Amino acid sequence: MDVTFVTSNPGKLAEVRRIFRPYGIQVGWSQQELPEPQAERLEDVVRAKLAAAARAGSGVVVEDSGMFVRALGGFPGVYSRYVLDTIGLDGVLRLAHGRSRAVQFRAVAGYRRGRTELYATGTVQGTLATRPRGANGLGYDPIFVPTGERRTFAQMDPAAKDARSHRGRAMRSLARKIRALEGT
Repeated sequence: MDVTFVTSNPGKLAEVRRIFRPYGIQVGWSQQELPEPQAERLEDVVRAKLAAAARAGSGVVVEDSGMFVRALGGFPGVYSRYVLDTIGLDGVLRLAHGRSRAVQFRAVAGYRRGRTELYATGTVQGTLATRPRGANGLGYDPIFVPTGERRTFAQMDPAAKDARSHRGRAMRSLARKIRALEGT
């Protein structure tokens, strides 16, 4: 079975390919920047991405994720990419300085083939590191320490991160739903 993952991020593509492989799902890539509407929920962003990426007769997968810092009222949340591009990891750490470091990473993945849509969510709790650590991963991985770990996601090897991450959880759930739908 084949699906097309629509993203401009080759790091996310590599993760999704690793996660879908055990489910027998081959992942192609449509390298494109999808619109990210101003929305309050990741689910709304994913719906808009699916609508923009939809191709008749083709299974399309999209994803959006965010880091929600409890002491900042859930910020940056759905604005995570913009905040990362604008103030970077150091800026986020400055905003959180002197506050609770509790944080949640959340991902929503969507699949569309024709008029059929499937969605899956993955979350992981953790804390903000005091400084960026590690060279693996992408985005906020160097400052996110999952509960029960001392390492940031960026300090973990890809398999360890995939097993614990919000995206890994969302994509495994979506892969199971796709297999059930497609009867493979």
